[in-house]
Order: sequence, then structure tokens, then C-alpha cells
Amino acid sequence: MFHHVSSYDTVFQQVRGWFLDKLPASTTTTKPTCLPTTSEEKTKPSEAHVLVSEVKGSPSEEKTSAPEAHVLISEAKAEPSEEKVLALDTSISNNEDALSPDLLKETIDKVPELEDLQFEAKSSKDSAWYDVAIFLAHRKTSSGEVEVRVRFNGFGAEEDEWINVKKAIRQQSIPLESSECRTIAKGDLVLCFKESNDDALHFDAHVVDIQRKQHDIRGCRCVFHVEYVHDQSQEVVNLKRLSRRPKYL
Repeated sequence: MFHHVSSYDTVFQQVRGWFLDKLPASTTTTKPTCLPTTSEEKTKPSEAHVLVSEVKGSPSEEKTSAPEAHVLISEAKAEPSEEKVLALDTSISNNEDALSPDLLKETIDKVPELEDLQFEAKSSKDSAWYDVAIFLAHRKTSSGEVEVRVRFNGFGAEEDEWINVKKAIRQQSIPLESSECRTIAKGDLVLCFKESNDDALHFDAHVVDIQRKQHDIRGCRCVFHVEYVHDQSQEVVNLKRLSRRPKYL
């Protein structure tokens, strides 16, 4: 049975481990078990710069530029060969019960190593999810909940926010390839790229309905009807605009 690795305890331990792994040696020699504080963030801007540069496999800046978003997503993963796309996609029918056990096994993600962990955070300003460039500091609220100060990928210090770890920090969502469309089912939580006259942002959405279609040389032609979590608006989108949540055994 699948479940998301997004529980509070798990995410907090991952974030804490990320902090400890990324701290400069000058900090860990005096405080080997402590995380950076707000005062350290303000007095040591050079260390923050070093931490940003040390992030391995930084997520792309797809969420900062609407016209480039789909290009960046497509470049992030190697496209399967044309022959493989045809072999996989032309066999897809409208039969929702025809899911192959082998296909399901392929959607089980490998638990990443600490240094490979990448996170996304939900901004309290617009309810959109952004890739995390770095965690700058942490604190405990009066209610006992943990918050981390986040710098969003592609944004400056003026956009830094305190984010609740339990409610708005999670592992980065995974863009879907054409051959993975059958792993999406009604009711699934997905991250959906939403364009408007003013913005092009990523929001959580639930899949309301799916119109399965025969794939062709261009890839997935299926249509997904989604409802956004933040405002309950609905939209019909294609697969290129969706990212899935990681799945583990």
C-alpha cells in the first residue's frame, strides 16, 4: 500500500538532517548539534551564500517564469525514445481497470539519500508552492510548532518567509512523463501549473475526472479535470501541467 512520506515527524527529521549536513565546518566545530539561528542568519550573510551554492541538484527555476516552465520541466528528465513512447502509449485504452501490476511497481520511488533531498514550500502570501533553495533558520512557536525560514529558489532575501514545517514543507513534487499518466487516478492530490493574466504558479489540486485518450507520437493526449485546493476553482488541463507526489512502500 502506498503512502506519502510527508508526515510531520518524517519531514522535520529530513529538514533537520539537511541542516546538519549543510552547516559550514566553522559552525559545526563549536555547535555540532545545533541548527542555525535567526541571529546567525543576519550576522553571517556570507555563510548563507555558501549554503546556497552548496545545494546539490538545485531544483529548476520553472516556477519563476511562465513561458519557460514547460521547457524546464521537459529538460529536467530525459525523454524516452520515440520507439519506446509508441510501444507504451499506443497500448493505453479507456479501460480504467486495466492497470498493469508492473506499471504500478515502476511508480514506487526510491527513498533519496540525505544529500539528494529537495523540498518545496507553500507561501502564505499566495498559497502557491515554490522550490526551496535553502533553509536559513528555525524556531519554535508559542504553540510548540516548528517553523523554518525559507529562501525560495530564484527569489531574493526580500521574499524569505517563515514556513510551518508540519503544514507547508514537503519533498519536491515530480513532473510526470507521458508513460506515467496511468499512475494518476481520480481523487489524487497533484501539483498543477496554473496560468492567469497576472501569474503562473503551482498549486495543489485534486483530480476530479480523467478522460483517457489514445496516445500518439506527441505523447499523452489524456485530459484531466482538476479542482484547486486553495480556491476550489476547477480547470481542465493536460499531463504536462501536472506533477505527482513521491510514493514509497
